[in-house]
Formats: sequence, structure tokens, C-alpha cells
Amino acid sequence: MLVEDFINRRKASWERLSTIIERSRRGGLAALEDEEIAELGRLYRSATSDLAIARRDFSGHRVVDYLNGLVARAHAEVYQRRADRSSGLVRYFATDLPRTFRETWVYSLASLLMFLIPALIGFFVTLNDPPSGSLLIPGVEEVINDIRAGREWWKSINDDGRAASAALITTNNIRVAILAFAGGVLLGILTLFVLAQNGLLLGVVAGAAQAYGFSSNLWGFVAAHGVIELSVIIIAGGAGLQLGWAVARPGLITRRTALVLAARRAVRLILGCALLLVVAGVIEGFISPSDLPLTVKLAVAVLSGAALYAYLLLAGRERKRD
Repeated sequence: MLVEDFINRRKASWERLSTIIERSRRGGLAALEDEEIAELGRLYRSATSDLAIARRDFSGHRVVDYLNGLVARAHAEVYQRRADRSSGLVRYFATDLPRTFRETWVYSLASLLMFLIPALIGFFVTLNDPPSGSLLIPGVEEVINDIRAGREWWKSINDDGRAASAALITTNNIRVAILAFAGGVLLGILTLFVLAQNGLLLGVVAGAAQAYGFSSNLWGFVAAHGVIELSVIIIAGGAGLQLGWAVARPGLITRRTALVLAARRAVRLILGCALLLVVAGVIEGFISPSDLPLTVKLAVAVLSGAALYAYLLLAGRERKRD
């Protein structure tokens, strides 16, 4: 039997199993009809059998990886204990968000590269010739002039009160994250543009600051909130890239099904990003422009970054059974 025949014959049941799994993950087994619970068990056993066949007959083909993931997700739903089910909001933060981040880390890595590479280009170009930064980012001349004059423009954040400033900053950061996310429906092109543009802007400003001996002032402002803010933008960009990849390369399932599954994962990420950006906005409004010592701001950066990645990488892991 050819692998294509195997896939075509079985993919409808795989897609149905994926749909039931997603419903169960969102609302628990209580969200499923009695018939769906029975169907979940039956389709799980069938997928397990399909995985064994694929490992035996089509070793090395991507269908094996696909079925591995499908069976693992189904196993978590079939053998979950009802007592382990918390309320939807608690479960989202305790398990869904960090697990989804770990499951889709490759997209976050791609997002990081699309941000980091333009940032490095902007940094080195502007470091060697600060006025050329305006060629890379039109309209950045005013910022470069402030840097050259040694003006710490971010201190004006507090002119209208820090609470109002924090709200304004948070709104802008959420807008950037949503653009990076929503751009995925256009094959990820807008997502790539938003990531590259923001990376390039940061690189140009950092390069000008380094060239004019202003870097300690700049990083004294950016450090405290930067770890969370930039991390969230990267995650939001990864969520957008998932959508674009699902449209461009749906894999073994239909394009519509691939997009629906990717959108569910992406929405789980972007909702968490919005909350984390509120935290970053509060830090940027209250701590970053303050006269606190640089060591305090660096401590905030280290602690907030460590807490964020400890949560994303460790939370929601299943306990090993004896």
C-alpha cells in the first residue's frame, strides 16, 4: 500500500479526532456529547493503530510525526481525570497557554529570527553612519537628533501622569502584537513586515545610541520592560506565522482544517500576550522612565524574564506516572 493511499483513506477520521480533541481542550469532557465521548475513545484507538502501521510501513515519512502528535493529544484527553479539570480560565493559564507555546516553539524561533536579523542590520549600519538610519526607517531623524543631543525623550512619558502613560503604552504594544498576529492570514507576509520593521527600528535606534555614546541611557530605559515586551511581540509574530504556514502548507489535512487548528493555537497565544503586555506597559510607564538606579532596572529585567520563561517552559507539564 502506498503512503498516499493510506493517508487519503484515513485522514477524515484523523481530522474528526482533531476536532473533538480541540472541543475537549476548550471545555473539558463536559463540553462533549455522549456520542462524541464514545467517538473520542474509538477514534483514539483507531489512530493508535494507524500510528503502529505508519511506523512499520512508512518509517521516516512525515505522517509518522503527524500521528505521533495526534495520538499524544488524544491520550491526554482520553485519560484525563475529571478531578484535574479546573475552571476554564485557571486551566488556560495553568496548562493551555504554556503547553501551546512549547508545542509551537519553532514558529516563535522563526519570528525571533525575522526580528533579530533586521535589528542587527539596522544596528551595524547606523553604528557606522548614524544619519543613514533615516534611509532604513523614514521619519526616525527626530529620534536620532534627540540621541545626538543627549535628550532622554522618554522622560516626557510622565508629563500626563504615569497611569495614563502606562495605559497608552499598553494599547500601542497590543496593537503591534495584534498586527503581527493578524498578518498571518495574508500568508504571513504582513507578520514578517511588522517583525522586520520593529526589529529594524530597534536596531537603528540602538546603533545611533552606541555611536553617540548614549547607549547606557537608552538601555537604562529599555531594560526593565524590554524582556517581556519583546518576548511577547515575538510570540505574537510566531502565532501569525502559524496561520500563514497553515494556509501555505496544510500538510496531511485540508487547508480549512489546518487553518482552523492553527487559529485555535494562535488565539490561545495572543490572549496570553495581551495580558503580558499589560504587565510590560505598567513597567514601562512606572519603572523604565524613573530615576531608579540601573541595577534595579536590570534586576527587574532579569526577574521578569526568568519568571516568564520559567512559566512558559515548565508550567502545565504532566506528572510522570509511576
